[in-house]
Amino acid sequence: MLIKVLLSRPAQMLVGAQFAASTLEGLAHVNKELVLRRKVPRLYQSNVRWIRDRRGEETFIDALHVLKQGGADCSSLSAWRVGELWADNEQANIHLHWRGFSDGFRLYHVTVRRADGSIEDPSRLLGMPV
Repeated sequence: MLIKVLLSRPAQMLVGAQFAASTLEGLAHVNKELVLRRKVPRLYQSNVRWIRDRRGEETFIDALHVLKQGGADCSSLSAWRVGELWADNEQANIHLHWRGFSDGFRLYHVTVRRADGSIEDPSRLLGMPV
């Protein structure tokens, strides 16, 4: 499954967080099935890396596509990890971190909130600069 999203700045500000959260939750369900059916390895054993999306674009891809292209950005990596944790019966969630800029542009980073409340950042663990 490949979902490529191109949003204008007003749209990002109005619906970006809600759209991203809903889409990534659905993608995590797809990834859970891929993990359960052994179509993909565990995220941290897969040799994929963090790869930045093009500016102004957001691409949500399932674990099979991440594996094929050798990596993805924070949203797809976190959705893979949440699906994997769901397959292990852990109640993890997608966690969005928003950052606003003076020109009105908003940027988000996606991580994983584990069942114990801790935050796991697959992107940082897979090569994203700090």
